[in-house]
Amino acid sequence: MRSMESEGDPGGSRMPSRIALTALLIGLIVTAVLAVICVNLYDQNENRLLRLRARELGLVLTATVPSTQTPLAFAAELAETTDGSAQKFRAFVAPYVGAGKQFESISLWRVAPAGASLTAGVVGTTPLLASLPAEAREFFRRGRHTDLLNVTGILGTENPSLGFSYKAPGANPKFVVYAEKRLPKDRRSALESDSAFSDLNYALYLGRTQNTSSLLVTSLSHLPATGRRASDVEAFGDSSLTLVVTPRGSLGGSFFRSLPWIVAIAGLLISLAAALLTDRLVQRRRRAETLADALDRVAGENQRMYAEQRSIAETLQHALLPSAMPEVEGLTISASYFPASAGIDVGGDWYDVVTTGEGRVLVVIGDVSGHGLLAATTMASLRHATLAYAAEDPDPVRVLTKLSDYVNQGPHDYFATMLCAIIDLRDSSLTMASAGHPPPLLMAGGHGHYLDVRPGVPIGVRRARAYTSSAVTVAPDSTLVAFTDGLVERRGEVIDAGLDRLRILAGGQALPVEDLVERLASDLASDDHHDDTAILIVRWTD
Repeated sequence: MRSMESEGDPGGSRMPSRIALTALLIGLIVTAVLAVICVNLYDQNENRLLRLRARELGLVLTATVPSTQTPLAFAAELAETTDGSAQKFRAFVAPYVGAGKQFESISLWRVAPAGASLTAGVVGTTPLLASLPAEAREFFRRGRHTDLLNVTGILGTENPSLGFSYKAPGANPKFVVYAEKRLPKDRRSALESDSAFSDLNYALYLGRTQNTSSLLVTSLSHLPATGRRASDVEAFGDSSLTLVVTPRGSLGGSFFRSLPWIVAIAGLLISLAAALLTDRLVQRRRRAETLADALDRVAGENQRMYAEQRSIAETLQHALLPSAMPEVEGLTISASYFPASAGIDVGGDWYDVVTTGEGRVLVVIGDVSGHGLLAATTMASLRHATLAYAAEDPDPVRVLTKLSDYVNQGPHDYFATMLCAIIDLRDSSLTMASAGHPPPLLMAGGHGHYLDVRPGVPIGVRRARAYTSSAVTVAPDSTLVAFTDGLVERRGEVIDAGLDRLRILAGGQALPVEDLVERLASDLASDDHHDDTAILIVRWTD
């Protein structure tokens, strides 16, 4: 980018323009706002993720209740069924007790009005609760009134433990099963590195408070937890657990943590670039205004030339078509050609009406593929050849056959659709043959239908079978509408919709044929049509 030097001071630098400084200031303000927004969004996202992780970890802790309660529940049922058989009790609970197993101790207690007393059913170490009679009495008294897992914390001892008791359902159980799980003496226990929660530090408390005296286990070296943290309280038997978690790093990833800095640096660079570019644009503004004036003049000249060339193209197209329709007693004939709505190319649409004597009239309408001068010259060649063959024999099938043979005898890269029809006024008949052309519309009494004419292959396509003709009898005051596909085809629409539109519009217009041609063209050849259109209308008169 060119340095912003003053033209009058080649040895020094000039001050940037006021607009450039304004752009720089706006860029810096926007950058600061975006950076602050990124910081706030990062904090909100981290807090939300931390709350979700705390909730997930709390649900994991809650999910351990069934695994703790189930063996105790079965042991309680066994004790009630066997009237407290110590031998059967010990045999059942032994797999759950020992080093590396679920409990350090499971014991059977007999329920009494004053509390509960330890029986001979002890597996593992002697329960610490047995050495705390007052705590045991209150614990078992509380457990008599609930069917939940009864939980107590034995935390103020040399071997802190978590105690669980469960009684068989019923109003007057005889026994209660009690189990103890040892806690680390220093209450420190980090989550495993392969754990789904290894990115968290935590502190777990028994109850709804976060007092150090109710701490069960933690991975933190200092309590209480500081910084970003979240807590969750989950039911645990008849008690509850309070979980406090803190992140070890960014939960959303390092990218989002660095995003404010990325935004700040990128915004600063963009602001500087915008300021330099703005200053450059200011220096060239006057030149751009001069060029804009010149371009306006060129655009006006181009528009004038475009209109002139389009007018020439349309004039050329009309010069290739019949200048006037023949006057035939018993018929009123009108035709017209309408160019596409865009472009200056001439097209390949044409029509002809030729009297052949003996009360017969040959009607021809065709459409050469493509646009431009090549299509127009091809159209002229086919039109003159058609007139020559019609002069020899006006039969529609023979005309199409000779024309097809003429085109296919040499190399070519085009095709054309054609409709040939002989009108015989002596018997009011209409005989037609089609080379891939849309069928004509015949209207009588305000209603119209498309004539059933079997289409052969277009002119220029190798044919496998001969063209065929169809004949109909035409009632007085009938109107025949022949057209090229530009009148009914629309992009993104099936042709049947366009044919229905033409039939409805033509049937509802009681107009002279000249006016009907203009009305159909204005209503159907709309501003968005992209193909040339030829329309030929013949009306039988008395």
